[in-house]
Amino acid sequence: MTKRIVVLLSISVLAGLCAGWAQGKPDLAIEGKIVQYLKEHVKPEERLIVTDLYNNVFKTPEERKVLDRLFNTFFKIPIFVAQYKASTNQIPTLADIARQFSLPVEGEASVLLSIIEDDPRVPRFITRDLKTGEITEVNIEAVKKDRRFGQVLERTLTGWPGKDAPAFTLQSLDGKPFSSEDLRGKNYLLYFWFSGCPPCVRISPHLVELQRKFENRSFTVVAVNADRFLELETTDEQRAAYVKKAGFNFPVAYLNKKMQEDYGNVNVYPTLFLVDSKGVIQKYYVSYQAQNILMEDVAALLKTEQPGAQK
Repeated sequence: MTKRIVVLLSISVLAGLCAGWAQGKPDLAIEGKIVQYLKEHVKPEERLIVTDLYNNVFKTPEERKVLDRLFNTFFKIPIFVAQYKASTNQIPTLADIARQFSLPVEGEASVLLSIIEDDPRVPRFITRDLKTGEITEVNIEAVKKDRRFGQVLERTLTGWPGKDAPAFTLQSLDGKPFSSEDLRGKNYLLYFWFSGCPPCVRISPHLVELQRKFENRSFTVVAVNADRFLELETTDEQRAAYVKKAGFNFPVAYLNKKMQEDYGNVNVYPTLFLVDSKGVIQKYYVSYQAQNILMEDVAALLKTEQPGAQK
């Protein structure tokens, strides 16, 4: 019997799936059970119906919670892959996808890609190696032309470098106002993140080191936290503990709807913008970045702004 995936969330609420990441680690036993079932039952040209799984296979609240998280990830992956390719000119690996979406079970990312490939609601935008399952080609144009994805990716894929950084007014973690006016004449790195984001955990030490090394050279990192915007269950106390443990030595403020929209409807975390002292975006990054890349980019920017430097 032909099966079909019915994805329950639209692209407009994709960010809501992040809540599952921040509410604790997934149940590995349950997630492993579901992934194994999908491995055995997802066949080429066959489609899976979510309601079949709900009604006939996985019936407990715990199992359905995992199902919700996995199926809500489907539409998120194409956006991530396209943004990653557009911003780095590289193709994300299965490991990159697993880290971005907190997929702890071996082979889980490959299974989700297989399901996506057979979902008629997702454009045919990737080519994969038949043996390894790794993505070998990404058709960004197919994603841009799709009505569900094109609008979300429009600003991102047209390129941020060279554009003025949109102005913003936020509330800092201590309740005080914080705005782009406070950064006038300074170089800064905007860091969009949320507390339960695995790639954010990996990149945090790099940002702390950036701040330590360059803060005396008219530079600062600005962490824009999305917990409240995404309506996560992380408490103020938990967030403060996270910031303290990570050793954040730079300003931290809360993301609001206007800033999220002005910066291209940020959907992948972390997302970063390197802005010069004139308020112009110089670099744009999607997902985790190695420390040497960030160090080199910031150092190069600061060098060009030294008196007498050639631009």
